[in-house]
Amino acid sequence: MSPRGVGKFSKSQSKIIASTLILLALSFATVVRGQFGAHDPGVRGGSVDAGEPLASVATTPGAPAFFADGLVRFQQVEAVRGGANNGLGPRFNSSSCASCHSQPSFGGSSPSSSAYPYIGQNPQTLIYNADNAHNTLPPFITPDGPAREARFKFFLNPNGTLSSNPDGGVHDLFVISGRPDAGHCNIAQPNFAQNLALGNVIFRIPTPTFGAGLIENIADETILANMNANARFKQAMGISGHPNHNGNDGTITRFGWKAQDKSLEIFAGEAYNVEMGVTNEMFQNERPSPDEEMAGGLPASCLLNATPEDTTNFTLAGTQIPSDIVEFANFMRLLAPPKPSPTTPGGAASIARGAAQFVQVGCALCHTPTMTTAASSFTAGLNNVQANLFSDLLVHNMGANLADGVSQGGAAGDEFRTAPLWGLGQRVFFLHDGRTSDLLDAIRQHASPGSEANTVIGNFSSLTEQQKQDILNFLRSL
Repeated sequence: MSPRGVGKFSKSQSKIIASTLILLALSFATVVRGQFGAHDPGVRGGSVDAGEPLASVATTPGAPAFFADGLVRFQQVEAVRGGANNGLGPRFNSSSCASCHSQPSFGGSSPSSSAYPYIGQNPQTLIYNADNAHNTLPPFITPDGPAREARFKFFLNPNGTLSSNPDGGVHDLFVISGRPDAGHCNIAQPNFAQNLALGNVIFRIPTPTFGAGLIENIADETILANMNANARFKQAMGISGHPNHNGNDGTITRFGWKAQDKSLEIFAGEAYNVEMGVTNEMFQNERPSPDEEMAGGLPASCLLNATPEDTTNFTLAGTQIPSDIVEFANFMRLLAPPKPSPTTPGGAASIARGAAQFVQVGCALCHTPTMTTAASSFTAGLNNVQANLFSDLLVHNMGANLADGVSQGGAAGDEFRTAPLWGLGQRVFFLHDGRTSDLLDAIRQHASPGSEANTVIGNFSSLTEQQKQDILNFLRSL
């Protein structure tokens, strides 16, 4: 063999060597990712430890019946008129509470195709044209995406350009036009294409309601004391959250993505009116679109029922049957918080390390692990007990990345309530608009210009991949 031939290979040998090197590189990358690349372990498998009543419900006279009745009503499908449950529309996002609050069980957060097996997809993709309704499915509602509501940031000028006047309200996705129970009502959906093109649409996904009675029963004084605790560390971290308040009585509000609602009854009544169009004793008037309001309100042909459509039932002599919103509130109030898993994913040792790291990097300064409820006259399960909600119930500046430009009460357009984390292990979609299903991505999106979480996320980013994985395993164990 001549010196010039040393190290040379035939064309076929070169192809084999190149293919082998590529396979080795891919294998090495896979090993590195598997061993050292932190990743979301995904929706926790095993039993669904959510959707059950508080243990004390069984021993509280009358409570089991109220919980069971609330659960039934939570699943009932609304009709426009002529059915057992009247009042749907004229504009709506869904036709039952359970269609949007069902992951991993009734009362939860937004479902997905894999987590809603008896439907197989986002329920909004199935109801938009139910009963021959004349609706087009908006492009942001997809079979494998979250159930969403849409809000417009600003009103439009008559010429179709953005106004400087803030809107912020929910613009329902669907209308009842075309349904046989809608009579001659013939209104149109909002012009989502135009508003999407103008960047004028923001989204919200359903918040889970597990443990909501515990949150409702945390005293304002407890929330304020927790806010003032660890003040030096919070200041060093750039954390300065504050309560949202009811504009009338001044008490701390706590439900919704911006902590805009005070109580579960207000939360239920508002959702019944906004999401399903059902008027009730809290919200007695039908909701016109802004254009319809300027024109004098909804067309008479769409005012199909006497209002409120949901009322206390006085028809049985000597008996009062509570309205739907009262029973919705009772159902949510008596829902137990989800039970964390002690071993999965990642095992007990990883979960324990992750819980410690969660505190060390500063996550717990906003996601307060535990607060104690006040005395309760409802049931012992709400009375002076530990609520392991992982939230301070305050609103915080979350920066330019998460800002939606919508103000609610004292919460500005870049502020959101610290989301309670109990039950996170079995959630599919994250952040207020459901933009991601990847928990690691959701954590990283907390960081952006102006965010109070920047220092904390910087601490998280400086961890080793195994330490990050431990935190992810801990969060998915909740």
